[in-house]
Amino acid sequence: MQEKYNWKLEDIFNNEEEFKKEKNNIKDILEKIKTYKGKLCDTSDNLYNCYKLYEQALEKYEKVYSYGMLKYHLDMSNSESVKLFKEVETLGTDFSVATSFITPELTYSDENKIQNYLKEDNKLNKYARDIKDILEKKKYILSKEEENILANISEIISAPENTFDMLTNVEFKFGTLIDENGEDVELTDSNYTLYLKSKNQDVRKQAFNLMYKKYSEFINTITEMYIANIKAKTTTAKLRKYNSSLEQAVINDDASIKVYDSLIEAIDENISVNHDFIKLKKKMLDLPEMHMYDLYVNPCEQGKDEITFEEAKEEVLNALQVLGKEYIEKLKEAFQNNWIDVFAKENKRGGAYSMGVYGVHPFVLTNFVNSKRDVSTIAHELGHSMHSYYSNANQGIIDANYTIMVAEVASTVNEILLSDYQISKEQDKKKKAELLYELLEMIRATFFRQAMFAEFEKIVHEKIENGTMLSSEDLNNIYYELNKKYFGNDIIVDEQIKYEWARIPHFYSDFYVYKYSTGVSAAISIAKNIIDKKPGYVEKYIEMLKQGCSKKSIDLLKMVDVDLESKETYKNTIKFYNEKMKQLEELLNL
Repeated sequence: MQEKYNWKLEDIFNNEEEFKKEKNNIKDILEKIKTYKGKLCDTSDNLYNCYKLYEQALEKYEKVYSYGMLKYHLDMSNSESVKLFKEVETLGTDFSVATSFITPELTYSDENKIQNYLKEDNKLNKYARDIKDILEKKKYILSKEEENILANISEIISAPENTFDMLTNVEFKFGTLIDENGEDVELTDSNYTLYLKSKNQDVRKQAFNLMYKKYSEFINTITEMYIANIKAKTTTAKLRKYNSSLEQAVINDDASIKVYDSLIEAIDENISVNHDFIKLKKKMLDLPEMHMYDLYVNPCEQGKDEITFEEAKEEVLNALQVLGKEYIEKLKEAFQNNWIDVFAKENKRGGAYSMGVYGVHPFVLTNFVNSKRDVSTIAHELGHSMHSYYSNANQGIIDANYTIMVAEVASTVNEILLSDYQISKEQDKKKKAELLYELLEMIRATFFRQAMFAEFEKIVHEKIENGTMLSSEDLNNIYYELNKKYFGNDIIVDEQIKYEWARIPHFYSDFYVYKYSTGVSAAISIAKNIIDKKPGYVEKYIEMLKQGCSKKSIDLLKMVDVDLESKETYKNTIKFYNEKMKQLEELLNL
């Protein structure tokens, strides 16, 4: 395998000796940090000096952690790499323990005194955002004794999620189905979607029925686990004096309840557009009746086009030209200077990710198998990389890490720009239809489906917070009615779908899924303005990427004319979805 397709970890450390030396340096700094315990807020100098040490340790730790993890992911069977990564994880625990006093001491200190430090001592400016964030959340922090109690019962609070994972991932056996070749195959959670995409309707139906038969058998047990999880989260929110568990979630996300409500209201008012897509899909599949198990099959799939990495690279560079010369030059650097470990190898970690390494450059892992889908993966991960590059180059490490609310925006912008480029240059009608369909399906799955999940969570949490007792039948009915609302009359909403809520692991991370919908909405707004060549817009977008988490997520997106609290943002997403649907209809003469 050519070296140009492999990571060059020497960009972080030349050898393991350097790595070990830096690891020891971190331990020394952590010891110095500990000397401020109990006196962090006594003087502004103490606060500044401790933060400065924390910043130094963080920069060094990011390199050490990245080196250990990246090395391990290249060969997960290598015992030396495993050992190295375990050492790094242990160091991470030591880091957390050594610095754990900073937030509590700021929280329990005299707030006026800290505010005066920030006004009077300019040295603290670079740490002001972090300090102010801690002070802002002060009203939700309990006494030291109460915080200690909550910390000690955290394992009990997470028990429902752990039990759910064990039950559904380890103990569930779904049985066997007969595949397209007439062979008996075992259905698993990981191959379920594969069979739902089968061209054979009987295979899809078997997979669907087997999956939900198992969940129906355990629905009462899963209901108890899920409600216990909600009660634990809602009780904690109440103890912390939040008005609701939703308020706690959105504040921790750097969002607001208005973001959540605007998303659901906008979809509610325009849900007929999703019904239109389901109607179009039924026509394309040419089915007398369409069922829930027919949703994932791709009626436009043209087979697998082979593509080399060099071709994929050119496609990505061409598609992203609209982002300007500087952006493209940095992408070329990524391709030429070993930012990407490209190909699948034995014992290499699967999937794909981008990891920003402060003071070095981002590293991207892909498992390229010459599939056209790999092109989108490269564009997506390089979106993350460029976001990390810009924020790391323009912010101190404490302000460089952008929040989860904006984390998927730059990556999805790249995907949409790539999709637009591919659709516009494709001459083959069938291939163009396939590309349009894939874009529509991505929006349906990321925007509408996740919003349906978000609406389910909101309804259930509110009922429990209001003291309503819910049975498995109640949860099933709420979920079934939502499916009818979101999918419309052109599909048979099979009764088994009422159990689907019970297999969604994200529901144990309360109010997480709405961020998929808001993220894709922000990305569509941004990409559309870039495609339309709105004057000065690319510059505004790059400026936003440079901010890291130095501003609130909602304010960051306002820099690029995206207001997550406004229904218009989500209506624009629906409008874009509708435009692409009309384009596909015209192309297919339907």
